[in-house]
Amino acid sequence: MSTAETDAQIINPDMPDVPPHAPSKINLKDYKKPSFDVETVDLDIKLFEDHAQVDSTLKMVRQTAGDLVLFGEELDLIAVTMNGKPLTVEDYQQQAGTLTIANVPDELVLEIQVRICPQTNTALEGLYMAGSGDDTMFVTQCEPEGFRKITFYPDRPDVLAIFTTRLEADKRYPTLLANGNLVEAGEVADAPDRHYAIWHDPTNKPSYLFACVVADLDVLTDSYTTSEGRDILLEIYAKSADIDKCDVGMQALKDSMKWDEVNYGRAYDLDRYMIVAVSQFNMGAMENKGLNIFNTACVLSSPETTTDSRSFSVKAIIAHEYFHNWTGNRITCRDWFQLCLKEGFTVYRDQSFSADQQSSAVQRIDDVATLRAHQFAEDAGPLAHPVRPESFVEINNFYTTTVYEKGAEIVRMIANTLGADNFRKGTDEYFRRYDGQAVTVEDFLSALSITDDKIEDFIDWYRQPGTPVVSGHQDYDSATQTLTITLSQQTRHVSGFDAPKPLPIPVATALFDKDSGDIVTERMLLLDQATQTFVFENVAGEPVVSLLRDFSAPVQLNYDYQDEDLAFLLKHETNGFNRWQVTQMLVNRILLQGRGSKSSPDVYLQAVAKTLPTLATDDAMLAARLLDIPSAQELASAIHTDYDPELVKQQREGLYQQLADALKNQWATLYKQLPMQSYEDSAEARGTRALRNVVLDMALTANVDGANEWAQQQYDNASCMTERFGALKVMVNHQLADADAYLADFYNRFQNNDLVIDLWFSVQASADTVTTEAIQSLLTHTDFDWNTPNRVRSVISAFTSQPTVLWTEEGLDIYIAVIKKLDDANPVLASRLLQVLARWNTLSEPRRQMAHDKLLDLQQAVSSKHVLESLTSVLGAANK
Repeated sequence: MSTAETDAQIINPDMPDVPPHAPSKINLKDYKKPSFDVETVDLDIKLFEDHAQVDSTLKMVRQTAGDLVLFGEELDLIAVTMNGKPLTVEDYQQQAGTLTIANVPDELVLEIQVRICPQTNTALEGLYMAGSGDDTMFVTQCEPEGFRKITFYPDRPDVLAIFTTRLEADKRYPTLLANGNLVEAGEVADAPDRHYAIWHDPTNKPSYLFACVVADLDVLTDSYTTSEGRDILLEIYAKSADIDKCDVGMQALKDSMKWDEVNYGRAYDLDRYMIVAVSQFNMGAMENKGLNIFNTACVLSSPETTTDSRSFSVKAIIAHEYFHNWTGNRITCRDWFQLCLKEGFTVYRDQSFSADQQSSAVQRIDDVATLRAHQFAEDAGPLAHPVRPESFVEINNFYTTTVYEKGAEIVRMIANTLGADNFRKGTDEYFRRYDGQAVTVEDFLSALSITDDKIEDFIDWYRQPGTPVVSGHQDYDSATQTLTITLSQQTRHVSGFDAPKPLPIPVATALFDKDSGDIVTERMLLLDQATQTFVFENVAGEPVVSLLRDFSAPVQLNYDYQDEDLAFLLKHETNGFNRWQVTQMLVNRILLQGRGSKSSPDVYLQAVAKTLPTLATDDAMLAARLLDIPSAQELASAIHTDYDPELVKQQREGLYQQLADALKNQWATLYKQLPMQSYEDSAEARGTRALRNVVLDMALTANVDGANEWAQQQYDNASCMTERFGALKVMVNHQLADADAYLADFYNRFQNNDLVIDLWFSVQASADTVTTEAIQSLLTHTDFDWNTPNRVRSVISAFTSQPTVLWTEEGLDIYIAVIKKLDDANPVLASRLLQVLARWNTLSEPRRQMAHDKLLDLQQAVSSKHVLESLTSVLGAANK
C-alpha cells in the first residue's frame, strides 16, 4: 500500500502521561498461528439506500487447538449457522470486537449474516460511501484491518483463502467490481431495478486484499500480452469527467508489467487488471488483488491539471501497486509486524523502475531527500521505531517512512552487497520458495542469502531503531603510497530498546586524483564493526575520498572533509547524485553554524556559480536540484535541543538570499535559455520546466529587473500546470502586487477540478507569509471538505511546512483542533497528522512547555486508539 506524510512511534512503558483508558499492546513475541484456516469464502453483499447486508459462507479447517475466534467491528449480527445448524446467543460469545465459538469441529462451514452502514462510515475503512449526491460510490479499504468492518472473519494476513464475491445494488450503480475474474452478471429476479455481478478470485489471498466497488463510472480499456502469452484486459475506472486523465496511468501500468518481466521474471497471473480512482481515500493507493483502489491524486494526470512532479508520482505509484502483485499479494506477510517485508521490497522496486524512467541520479536525489527530511526526523525523535516493530496498539500507525523508505534502503544495501546477478538469483529463490505463502523478514533474508550467508546479518537493520552516524578520517603515507581510512559507527540508544549494536554498512568509496580529477579506484567497504580501518595500496598521491556514493547506506556521514574537498568533488564527481550530496553537505555545514560546524558560504557559492552554467545545459533537472536548500523540517531534525524555528528560518532564508544574489547576473541569461515551448512529457522537458521555476524564484529573490513580468507571462502563457502553478507559487510567496488576482484566476479556471483546487489551497497554506488567520479562513472556505483527506492535507499538511507559524500558540490551537475534530470521524488521518508534532520536545523555551501543555490537554479530549497511541509516543519525548 502506498502512503504519504506518515510518521512512526513506539510505546514507552515508563511514560507517566498514559491515560487510564489506553488500549493494550500487541507484541511480535506473542505471535501464534490462528486456530482455524479458511479454505474458501463466499460473500454476498447487497447494498440498499441506508444500509448493506453481508452474507458470508466460510469453509474452515482447524490448524491448532483452541476456540474459533473471528474479528468484527461495527457489525449488527443477524444470524450465525454452523454446518447447517443455526446458533443461538448461548452458542457464541460476542464482545470487544470478537465473535468466539467454543467446541467446534475440526472442519466446518460457517454462515454469517450481518448488517452494516457504509453510508455513515467516515473512517474510510471497510466498506464506505465516498462522494455525495449523484457522485456517490461505495468502495472498500481493508488494509490492514478493515475487512472486520464488513463481516466477522479471522482478519489477519496469515489466513489465505479463495474468494467468490456476489455484489447486488440498484441499477443507478452500473459498475459492480470485485477481485478476480467476472463469472456472471444480470438482473435480480423479482427486482428489475436491481442487478448483480459475481466475481471469482482463483488465488489464495488474505482478507486485507479484498476489494469491491459499486458506482457509476466510465472506463478506459487497453490490453497487454504477458511474456507467458496471457492476454490481459486492462481497465481504469473513473468519473466520466476524469476519464481523459487516465492515459498516463494506463501507459505506466503497461510499462510496469514489462519492467517486472524483464527485471524480475514476474508475469501477471489473472485475466484482467483493474484500477479505480476514488476521491475520498486515506491512502495513496491499495494493491487489492486484481482490483487496485487509487486516490484520485495518484492516478489522474493531464498536462493542464497536473504538475510534472505529481504526474511522475502517478507513474511510480501505479508501478508500486502493480509490483505488489508478487511482493505483497502472491507472497504476503505472516503478521503485521512484517509490513516492511512487502512495503520495503516494493518501494525499492518502484524506485528502481522510476530510475529507469528518468535520470537515475535525479531519482536517487528524490529518494534520499525524502528519507532525510522525514525518516531521519522520525529516527531522531520520540516516534523512532525499528523497521520491523516489536509491538503496536494500532497497526495503522506504523505505515511510516521508517517501514517504507528505510525498509527500501535495507533492500538496496543487500542488492548492492550481492551485486546484480546474485541479487536476481536471491529474488528468484524467494519467489520460488514462498509463492502462495505468508512469510517473515527472516524468510526473505534466507532466500537472498543463497549466494552469501552474510546477508542474514542484515536482520539487525530490521530490529534496531535509529540512524547510524558514520564518522571517519584518512591518513596518507607518501613513503609507502598507502591510504588508510578509519571509519566508526554509532547509533543513539532509543529508550525501550536494547543498546544498539554495530550494523553491516556498505560504504561505496572512490578515490579521486587531486591533480587530474580522475577516479583512481573504486571499492565497496563493509563497515560491520564499531571501528574499522580500510587500507588502499599503490596510491601515488593523497586523493580526495568520496564516501557513501549513491547513498549506499541510510546513515549520516561525518567525515573529516575540508570545505575545499567538497568543492573539488562537486566539480569532479562522475555521478550526479554525488554532486548533489556534496553540495548538501556544504549547505548543512553553513546552516548548522554553532552546532559543530564552522564553514563559510564563500566556498559553496563559488562552487555553485562555476558549476551551474554548464550543468544547466547538460542536465537541467540536476541543475535545478543543485540549488536545493534543505527544508526547515530537515534542518530541524538535525537539532536535538533548543530548536528555534525563527532562527532556522532566518538562517535558511539568509543563505538562499546569498545564493540568489551571488548568481544574480546569471538568472536572466538562464531564464532566457529555458523558453516555454509546447508541452512534452520527457525527462529533458521536465528538467527544463523544473529549472525554469527555480530560476524564476531565484530571480525574484535577487530583485532581478523584469522578474515580476516573467512570472506573470509564464502564468498567462503556460502550456501546462507545472509552468502555471510554478508562476503562481512564486507570485504568492513573493507577495507580488497581482498575486491575489492570479489566485482568483486560478480558482476560476479550475473550480470544477478537485485536485487542482487542492493545489490552490496548498499554495496559500504553505506560503512563506502565511498567518494563522489565513489558515482559519481556508478551513472555513465553502470548498473545504472535512470528509476528503486530500482536501484536509492540502491545508493542514501544507501548513506544517511553516514551523514558525505552526509552533505558536495560535498555530497549535488550529492544528490540535483539527486532530480533535478528526479523532472520531477519521482516526487514521487524525493520528498521522498528530505525529508531525513529535518534535515538540526539541523546541526552545517557552515554546516547548507551551506545546507540551497543549498536547496534555489533547490527551483528555481524544478517544480513538489510533490517536491515543500516537499521542502516548509523542508525549514520551518528555522522558527521552
